Amino acid sequence: MAQLKPFRGDYYLWYYVPNIGAAVVFLLFFGVATVFHTYRLIKTRRTWFCIPFAVGGVYELYGYGGRIGAHKNTASLFAYAISNDGVLLAPALFAASVYMTLGRVIRALKGERFSIIRITWLTKAFVIGDILSFVVQGSSIGLSITGYDTGAKAVVLLGLFIQLISFGLFGVTAVVFYQRIMKYPTSRCFDRNLPWERTLQMLFGVSALIIVRSLYRVIEYAMGTSEYLLQHEWPMYIFDTFPMLVVMIVFYVWYPSRIRQQDPDENRSSTVEMMGNVDLRHDTGYSPME
Repeated sequence: MAQLKPFRGDYYLWYYVPNIGAAVVFLLFFGVATVFHTYRLIKTRRTWFCIPFAVGGVYELYGYGGRIGAHKNTASLFAYAISNDGVLLAPALFAASVYMTLGRVIRALKGERFSIIRITWLTKAFVIGDILSFVVQGSSIGLSITGYDTGAKAVVLLGLFIQLISFGLFGVTAVVFYQRIMKYPTSRCFDRNLPWERTLQMLFGVSALIIVRSLYRVIEYAMGTSEYLLQHEWPMYIFDTFPMLVVMIVFYVWYPSRIRQQDPDENRSSTVEMMGNVDLRHDTGYSPME
């Protein structure tokens, strides 16, 4: 019979005994999803920006693998570390691919002028914020295992707030771009081989799920270790595990492999459009001052 055991003295790493059945089931689900994403990443061309997404699946795997190991030994430092590291950090890796996908959509549509953030900085800014969130949350594991539990929770909250701010700015940028490109479509918007609208809608969906997950984590850690959310396991599966599995499924089904910039040969056929874009008002009727 599995029992809750302290790591050192009266200090506990876990506040409950992880359910091995649930951990095994979702380990299998994330395993299948990660294999599919890895296969598609290798099979499709020019989808390097999806590498972080596949790596995020790997993080989910060892996160739930750690929970399986902790079921019979809640005093295991290794099981605790990889479990928290994996589950906490995987969404940040998913987010990196989401950010880069938006940048590719904007470039593919030649809609740089519709972005409220200069395109040369758009992906860099969001990915830098994502990396910062990743590093901050990752550092909390070291504080937890050395007994600085309060400090660890504060660091996790900081990382989650960085992630939420980054996603909030991303959401505003994506929505504004979508509204503008719908009102003033470029010629690339009518390319049937470029599923840009479906891709943007997919990004909105997965972003909403990641935001919900991050809000749950903020509430969880803000409430403290003695409150319900950190004392019980089932909320994590409802508000973190399941949404992240859906994110992996949705991103796979509407995989952005067809979102690409024009090839050099295609650029010749777009000369007229490029010349017309010199004066934005003559091209679409859109003025940056509007």
